[in-house]
Amino acid sequence: MTTYIIRRLLHAVLLIFILSLVIFLVMRLLPGDPVLMLITGDELAQASEERVAKLRHEFGLDKPLLIQYVTWLGQLLKGDLGTSIIHRDNVKHEIFRRLPITLHLGLTAFILGSLIGFILGIASAIRRGSWIDAFVTLLANLGIAAPPFWFAALLIYLFGVHLKVLPVSGYTSPLSDFWMSLRQSLMPILCLAVFPVASIARQTRSSMLEVICQDYIRTAWAKGLREGIIIMRHAIKNALIPVVTILGIILRYVVGGSVVIEIVFNIPGIGRLAVDSAVSQDYPVVQGIILLVAAIVVIINLTVDLLYGWLDPRTRYD
Repeated sequence: MTTYIIRRLLHAVLLIFILSLVIFLVMRLLPGDPVLMLITGDELAQASEERVAKLRHEFGLDKPLLIQYVTWLGQLLKGDLGTSIIHRDNVKHEIFRRLPITLHLGLTAFILGSLIGFILGIASAIRRGSWIDAFVTLLANLGIAAPPFWFAALLIYLFGVHLKVLPVSGYTSPLSDFWMSLRQSLMPILCLAVFPVASIARQTRSSMLEVICQDYIRTAWAKGLREGIIIMRHAIKNALIPVVTILGIILRYVVGGSVVIEIVFNIPGIGRLAVDSAVSQDYPVVQGIILLVAAIVVIINLTVDLLYGWLDPRTRYD
């Protein structure tokens, strides 16, 4: 187990290194100049070459690409993600100021969607062919097919424009105003939870149907055990193995795929910061965000692999 974890961590370090090189080169191959983003339209006509050259030197953009990468990589190894070109602020501070917002919405949606999806999937499987099964199947198909921005637009129109019971934009920390935070976060969380509910319900239903047809489940029925005991003690744990894989994929989606929701609801999270920084070609911020998301994905993948061993003792880490 320890050898496996160390090997996976070494692979993760190599992966993040390659990703850092790729994103570094891609950002600098894009057309445009982040320095010119600092100069407004009126100032651009009056900006001298000395002014532009001074700004480029300040951010190290006048050096060769190899020197820029080595310098940035050296700062990264010290825990320094650099300084934002546009905001003139420390990238690490900017990212970790917005990260709790994305995690609050994303993890809440993940937990809510996982619980609802898991319950619906089990109910659909043990009542196969009933109206519950038909309803859950229809709901899951709609949840997977519907784009998040379309569902967000429907919620905004219904609860924000028509009923006027929920605010349509903004974010308030639950530590400062819990009820306002709840009202502002409700629609974004529902939008983020749609895909987890649909995916987990479908996967849970499929896994449960496969498990409850096994011989040991039929033996449990023949022994006269109650349905609840059979489902809770014998079926769920074995049905969880494929579901755990889906949970890992969904958690990556919720953490790194909240860009559209944050833009639609004007939420100052990591996704919104990534889009704004990419548009303004703020190299250090984009690089820092992508590396952070990559590190989170690596941790999630490792956790999912370790959960396999707990769910199925036959799993071996060679």
